[in-house]
Amino acid sequence: MDILLANPRGFCAGVERAITIVERALIKFGAPIYVRHEVVHNKFVVDDLKAKGAIFIENLSDVPDGATLIFSAHGVPQSVRIEAAQRALNVYDATCPLVTKVHLEVTRLRKQGYEIVMIGHKGHPEVEGTMGQADGGMYLVETVEDAEYLQVGAGDTAMSAAKLAYVTQTTLSVDDAARIVAKLKERFPAIVGPKKDDICYATQNRQDAVKGLAPKVDVVIVVGSKNSSNSNRLREVAENLGTRAQLVDDASNIDPALIAGARSVGVTAGASAPDVLVRGVIDRLAELGGTPPDDLSEPNEGVVFALPKGL
Repeated sequence: MDILLANPRGFCAGVERAITIVERALIKFGAPIYVRHEVVHNKFVVDDLKAKGAIFIENLSDVPDGATLIFSAHGVPQSVRIEAAQRALNVYDATCPLVTKVHLEVTRLRKQGYEIVMIGHKGHPEVEGTMGQADGGMYLVETVEDAEYLQVGAGDTAMSAAKLAYVTQTTLSVDDAARIVAKLKERFPAIVGPKKDDICYATQNRQDAVKGLAPKVDVVIVVGSKNSSNSNRLREVAENLGTRAQLVDDASNIDPALIAGARSVGVTAGASAPDVLVRGVIDRLAELGGTPPDDLSEPNEGVVFALPKGL
């Protein structure tokens, strides 16, 4: 059984930046460091940072006065920023710069009088953060069906459509998002979108890599946590191509029955999954009869984001 690796896979620049911010804050200020929401959606990473002294919270009421607070890579609503400023907390922002780009789009469009359709998954912290950049005038759409029946404005669709825009969650399925955008344009021909797709480079690159990998293998193993949007999308991409796929936190979650009789297995990892977990999966597959690839080097996409001042 051959083991094939997707390239690129694993950590993206936004995730590396967010983790580094927490680690450097721990070194500079000492434990505990408070982080609003999981800094990235990966159990291994979060548990490791907890062991080093990070405390993950959802409500700022759980942060003591004078403490250091870090916003997660997913971003936060404006209301959270205001509350943190009012309490004079020592804040470092680990929001991915590509998420911040979407936040700025929302702010600019609302100032220009546009209503905005947010394409994304309800309840995801990135969506909550982006929706929270505006005080009203935003609509959440998750599916093509949602777009089909979307009602905007005060009931006068024709008038509202003249000032309607859309943005997207950065970790969506590229194909799903394209179908939703097509439906929105069909219903609202004057709708405007970002000059450059909001779906981030890392999400798109990893999905493209799985599209190339899935037809070559019998099974795709995606390393990533269940609450990781981009990891779930990788599993869906493989399955949509007719290839069996499993999302695993680590090697212990691999279902031997899934790969029984497989001639080849593909391995990829979500943007928040560290390479050590990929290596563990490869080792486990080798125990189950797989032949590891010759090249296990981590891919380099050549993207680096600067850290906040002070870190």
